[in-house]
Parts: sequence; structure tokens; C-alpha cells
Amino acid sequence: MTVLGAVFLPAQPPEQLRPVAQAADAAGLDELWLWEDCFEQGGIAAAAAALASTEHLRVGVGVLPVPLRNPALAAMEIASLHRMFPGRALIGVGHGVLEWMALVGARAESPMTLLSEYVASLRALLAGDSVTVAGRYVRLRDVKLHWPPITPEPMHVAATGPKSIALAGRLGDGLVLTASTSLDDLRTARAIFDEARDAGAGPGRVTLYLGARGDADAVSAEVRRYAAAGADAVILQPTVGDDPVDHVRFVAEEVRPLLR
Repeated sequence: MTVLGAVFLPAQPPEQLRPVAQAADAAGLDELWLWEDCFEQGGIAAAAAALASTEHLRVGVGVLPVPLRNPALAAMEIASLHRMFPGRALIGVGHGVLEWMALVGARAESPMTLLSEYVASLRALLAGDSVTVAGRYVRLRDVKLHWPPITPEPMHVAATGPKSIALAGRLGDGLVLTASTSLDDLRTARAIFDEARDAGAGPGRVTLYLGARGDADAVSAEVRRYAAAGADAVILQPTVGDDPVDHVRFVAEEVRPLLR
């Protein structure tokens, strides 16, 4: 069955997150995803609060923009979430909105090079390896986590173009796609992502944000279309102004039963 989730928009005040997460948990929602948009809410802090406020809900961060964090710091924070809330934190990374990265002096001349170096180093750190790398952007010397995740956790990578989608397939476990992705775009991305996977790696997960509108019948039909085109998880995105508690309850209690 397709994983069904909802987005808590960072345009909402942070203090609204915990009651929304609790409502999602009580309603049986599969996943609640958070965005780290500049300069609104920090993804790790928000995810920790949502996870600590719930019992079963999986919480995704989609995504952490890699220019903002040293990979060693990102690994420390991600590992802490995985150890405290095993199996419930889903972490995605991406090169971020380039204009926003420029505002903080972190825009890379080659975002693809940065993302490639970063994901490879982050995965090694989270695997408990001692990492030494002297790349164009990532430079680490004998860095090793004291508290890596107890079990391996998937790494999700946001991508849009063919090269970044292939990178997600080679280095990541999952692909995160924006709500601007058409059905044809999704089919193409799925094919590129799957082809880039190592033969022994097994199938990866494709997570798609979807801004479907209408009643539960209309939304569930749209979810089924995207699932048939290759999305393993469809995360429904509200519009600014929608009540976030009503949104997660609508997704869990009205849309979800129609997909069974």
C-alpha cells in the first residue's frame, strides 16, 4: 500500500507543530513531513519536538539544505534522532534553494559536487566509519561518531534534474520530488533513479509531495494516479491558510480509507 503523509508547512508558527503532530498520531497518519525553508523553522529541532510528542508517527525532514551544515554536525544530529526514535525519523538532504544559500554566503559554485561529496561523507559517518576526505567542499580528518545509529537508516535525497536524480539513486536510498512534478516527470524520474541503483542495493523509495485539491474522492484518485506512476509515498501538501490539524485529520481519516 502507498505510504500516505501530510506536510506541516514552515509558514505555520513553530508552536503549532506539537498539537498537529499529536493529531496526526491519534488519527493514524503514516508520516508527517517538515520543511527547512530559510529562514523559518529548523528541521532537526522541529523533527525532535514532533517525535517526542508522538508515539507511532514517522516524521520526515524534506529536506536539510547541505550548504548550511558541516556534515559532521548533520551526522551528529541525525544519529541522535535515529537513536532516540528508532525507525521513526526520515531525513532528506538536498542542495537547497540556491538564492537562499547565497543570502548566507553558502552558495556553492557546483551544487552537484557539494551534494555528492556531502551524501557520501554523511552516509559513511552514520555507518560508524572513521571518515577522512579532502574534497572540493567537504573536508574531514579522522571524524568518527561516538553514537552512530544502532541500525542503518535510509538516506533520502531531493532532486529535480536527471543528474541529481541519478546521484540520489547511486548514493541515497530514497528520492524526494517536489509538488511541481508531473506524472510524466515522475515516470522519468523513477526510471532514472532505479537505473542508477546498484544491483545489490534493492529498490529505493520515491517520495512525492502532492498539492491535490478537492474532496476525499478527488484527492485519493490523484494519489492513486501518482502511485501508479511510481511514487512509493505521497505526501499531501496543504495551502497556506488551511488549518493544519484539519489537514492531517482529513488525510488520515478521509483519504487514507479510500486507498485501502
